[in-house]
Amino acid sequence: MVDVQSSRDNRAIHIDKVGIKDIRHPVQVKDRSGHVQHAVANFNMYVDLPHDFKGTHMSRFVEILNNHDWEITVESFKIMLTEMTNRLDAECGHIEMTFHYFVNKSAPASGVQSLLDYEVTLIGERRNHVNTMLVSVVVPVTSLCPCSKKISDRGAHNQRSHVTVTVKTQQFVWIEEIIEIVESQASCELYGLLKRPDEKVVTERAYDNPKFVEDIVRDIAATLNQDDRIIAYQVESENFESIHNHSAYALIQKDK
Repeated sequence: MVDVQSSRDNRAIHIDKVGIKDIRHPVQVKDRSGHVQHAVANFNMYVDLPHDFKGTHMSRFVEILNNHDWEITVESFKIMLTEMTNRLDAECGHIEMTFHYFVNKSAPASGVQSLLDYEVTLIGERRNHVNTMLVSVVVPVTSLCPCSKKISDRGAHNQRSHVTVTVKTQQFVWIEEIIEIVESQASCELYGLLKRPDEKVVTERAYDNPKFVEDIVRDIAATLNQDDRIIAYQVESENFESIHNHSAYALIQKDK
């Protein structure tokens, strides 16, 4: 049969990324406690396309995904990156695997345990025959406004914030470690389940630890700067304001 995708294109325009988005597949990820978490991940898979090729073979992305184990692991994810660029005759490749990762947390006063989920994305890139891996984690936290606390006779407004940390490492780093770095620098961390004594603790903890969005990203960046395992990072925080109909936002990125 005629292979239309491999026919020549005369427009002489290189495409940086072409592929498939939002395809779901089972995955398994080992957590710090030694357990294996089973999840369904969303995959984005792209390669570059030379200027003289009309199209890429979309079906091959799905074949690559399904040719691996029933549940893809972090190790098979890395292997797929090289396999994808080789099979599609590409110079560059890019795979994103996004899934929800659960951590069992104990409430600060009652000790009651509950699960809290975090959105994690593994990002793999292959360029010049070299694979690069990044880990991105979205950590929900509480932030309390220092200005509101300073000028108000009673209380202070706070908000739930999403802090996204993306790191490039030269040594292994647990997802839980990234989460703990972020939560330790917020006004207060979140919990899946709180009893009334716990609500008192987290409310007062946030009030005693007010932070602007700028404070959050700077304090996290300062902590990442001290970790020699991390060689590059991006920290961004979006604070969903409780007294405005907009968010406050800040970003820091650094290649160490």
